[in-house]
Amino acid sequence: MTLLGLATLLGAGSRAPAAADVIPTTGQWPLTGAVSVVGGYDPPAQRWLAGHRGVDLAAHRGSAVLAAAPGRVTFAARLAGRGVVVVDHGSVRTTYEPVDALAAVGDEVGAGAVIGRIGRGGHCSSSCLHWGLKRGDSYLDPLLLVGGGESVLRLLPADQRPVARRRAAGRTAEARVAEREVATFAVVPAGRGGFARPVPGGITSPFGMRFHPVLHVWKLHDGTDFGAGCGTPIRAPAAGRVASVSANAGYGNRLMLDHEIDGRRVRTGYNHATRYVVRPGTVVRRGQLLGYVGSTGYSTGCHLHLMLWVGGRLANPMSMF
Repeated sequence: MTLLGLATLLGAGSRAPAAADVIPTTGQWPLTGAVSVVGGYDPPAQRWLAGHRGVDLAAHRGSAVLAAAPGRVTFAARLAGRGVVVVDHGSVRTTYEPVDALAAVGDEVGAGAVIGRIGRGGHCSSSCLHWGLKRGDSYLDPLLLVGGGESVLRLLPADQRPVARRRAAGRTAEARVAEREVATFAVVPAGRGGFARPVPGGITSPFGMRFHPVLHVWKLHDGTDFGAGCGTPIRAPAAGRVASVSANAGYGNRLMLDHEIDGRRVRTGYNHATRYVVRPGTVVRRGQLLGYVGSTGYSTGCHLHLMLWVGGRLANPMSMF
């Protein structure tokens, strides 16, 4: 796609935000750890003139990219030779590039959810994340989401310093976890698998980093949760062979299904079921009954936890639909 096509998708309008601009959501930095702004927001006076319609944040290739605020992924593909992810937050949306997407279009993501990792391309002399913010066709300064991006030095009473240190250490640990996790993910072009939904119902928890509802720790949610009542049939999203059926303390009753799709080794995993009706070695067709939704293992209610591996590496299941 041409640069003109990119401008058409993301919008060509641009203006400096007025003092009355109000961002209806608060956000966070889209990178883990300490963040350095290496290129500031500098919109052109006229939309057709050159300018810098976002901010550049220092980042190394492969580092985790996070959603700056809760929203829904509306675009995740390559444009003009670089990966672009767009997250809609209601009246505004954020853009991230160059990013190898790990989230898929339609994913509901929370603030801090991993949506991709820094990829190739971009306009920085060294690797960086170009972060943008838009309302309609107008560009805004994304630093408005983080209070203008100004560092504030605040002196703490002596008795609060241990708490502040613990919180800082916790944020550092979370950042390291996210970096380790995202380095292992497989990037799958969205929509290439042609999967059918294994159960009816909406997504109740997408793939990505989250605060675990049972363990109460910040960790990777390694699949996609579909809300469905106990006893709902689970069906194969594509033809394959049952690799294993087992019981697991965390995942409950689980089944692994192997596929070959476009020459790639693909494995899907189904967790928390009440029971399965197929055995290891069974060859199944697309849509065939595998078992029934349950709430076994570490589960807070009836649902299907669907997992995906491509070439032996964990990936976002929604990229195959």
